[in-house]
This record gives sequence, C-alpha cells and structure tokens, in this order.
Amino acid sequence: MEYTATTSLDAGARPAGCQGTTKTMTQDAIAARVRRFALQDRLFLLVTFTFAAVVLVALAGILVSLVVEAWPAFREFGFGFLTGTRWSPADEVFGAVISVYGTLVTSCIALLLAVPISFGIAVFLTETCPKSLRRPLGTAIELLAGVPSIIYGFWGLFVLAPVFQEYIQPLLIATGLPLFEGPPLGIGIFTAGLVLSLMVIPFIASVMRDVFETVPPVLKESAYGLGCTTWEVVRNIVLPYTRVGVIGGVMLGLGRALGETMAVTFVIGNANRLASSLFAPGNSIASTLANEFAEADPVLHVPALFALGLLLFAITVVVLAAAKWLTARGTAAAGR
Repeated sequence: MEYTATTSLDAGARPAGCQGTTKTMTQDAIAARVRRFALQDRLFLLVTFTFAAVVLVALAGILVSLVVEAWPAFREFGFGFLTGTRWSPADEVFGAVISVYGTLVTSCIALLLAVPISFGIAVFLTETCPKSLRRPLGTAIELLAGVPSIIYGFWGLFVLAPVFQEYIQPLLIATGLPLFEGPPLGIGIFTAGLVLSLMVIPFIASVMRDVFETVPPVLKESAYGLGCTTWEVVRNIVLPYTRVGVIGGVMLGLGRALGETMAVTFVIGNANRLASSLFAPGNSIASTLANEFAEADPVLHVPALFALGLLLFAITVVVLAAAKWLTARGTAAAGR
C-alpha cells in the first residue's frame, strides 16, 4: 500500500518540463498523421482526376479525328452532304439523308415497340409476379443483354424475316396504309427496327425494374389500403416516383439502338435509296460504315464515311443532352 501511494505521488509530482515534452510529442505525432492523410487525399484526388481526364481526352481525340478525316467531304459537298439524298460511290456523289433517315426510323421503331413491352415486364416483375419466379425471370431477361449482336442478326435474317414475310407483312400490306406499301420482302427498315427492339428490351426492362423496386413499400401499401388497383398504384405512385430513372432507361436503349451495327446490317436490306414504305430496304449509318469502309476509295469515299460517323456522334450527343435535360426537368418537378 505504501509503495503504491509513493508511486502515485511520484507520478503526480513529475516535473513540468517532462509533461510539456510528452504533450509536444503527442502534438507532433498528430500533425504528422494529418500531413500523411492530406498527402493521401491529394494523391487520391490526382489519380481520380487523371482517370476522368483520360475519358475527356479520349472523347476530344475522337471528335477531332472525325472532324479532320471528314473535312474533305464537307469541303467538297458543303451543306449538300447533309441534305443530299443520293449515295453513289461509283459517281463520287455522297449524301447523308438516306443513312440518317434509316438510323432514326429504325431507332424510333425499336423504342415504340420496346418501351411498352419493357414497361409491362418491369411492372409484372415488381408488382404481380410470384416471388419464386422474380429472380429466375429477371436473370433470364438480363441474360438477353449479353447475347452478341451478330446472333440477333443471324436470327433476324434466317428466322424472323421469313416468318415476317409470310405471315405478318401481307396482313399489314392489306391495310392499304402508305407506310406498309410494296412487296413483302421480309427484310427492310421495319424488320431492322423489330430486331433492334428485341435487343434493347433487356436494357430498358432491367433499368425500369430496378428503379421500380426503389419505391418505398409504405407508399404502395397505403395506396392499396385506400382501394387502388395495381394500375392506379403504378400510374399514380410508381411512375411519378421513378420518372427520372425511367427516362434514363429509355435513353439508354435509344443509345444502344442508334449505334447498333451487325444486327441491322443483316436485316435492313442495305439499299442506298429513300423510300416512304417501312417494308422497303434501306440503310443506316452503322450499316453503311460496316459494308463500305473496307473497300472505300480514300479520296472522297472514306471522308464521306467519316462524315457519317461524325453525324452519328452528333446525334448521340443530342440524345444524351436531351436525356440530361429531361432528367433534370423531372428532378426539378419532383422537388417542387
């Protein structure tokens, strides 16, 4: 007992200089640790900024290279390249309207067919599907996104096109609508849009399902408690809550449809002509590049193909800008 007391008194009676030294050592250790953490933060910031800068530099490099390579075509044809309806490599006459028209029409057809189907899939998986089937069905739909595009092209050419030619096109032609005129060839712009819709359905449906699952269950349960039907809950609760995510999913599918190459090349017909009928063969920007780039003349044909690539780049940028604007508008509306 005496030894313990003496030790305690000696510790309490430690000179003031020793206490200051201990305090200084503690402060120095803390300062060194803070400096080390600050250095790590600066290093982490530098690494992440480098990654982001690499993406921007690559994007700028792509844009500059497209402009440089496409400049001979714009210099030769001027604004007429954007308004020309004739594409003839033999005569060295190039107009972008045919390819741009095919790209936009096939993408619009794909969205018109894919969005309602994807919406129905997402609603079924999140609202009415038995729990034992939700995961298997969701996984099966997501696996469709991993199928190579060339497989869709083969299937569209050898399976879908003959069935479409024999059973579907005659019925649509019998309606007498100008959009469905012409002989039933099986392949054409409409067939390309149909194949594209099957390709983008997994992307749109997966995004919609994921955003639908973010709706708080208490909101839906309250609506069901008030006597609302499933459709009323989806229309008045789920869709307003997930509007931004739904728009993002649709734009993701549109971006996939705009740039798709091989599947469209198989079934669009690859004809450089402008027709009002959706059953007529046509061309898209991606299919034109795939078919002609390997054998193109470097004088004007190659620059014209680069100009088409630049137009596809511009169309994609416009689509992304529109998606960003719609998303921001939806966020602002939800905030109000």
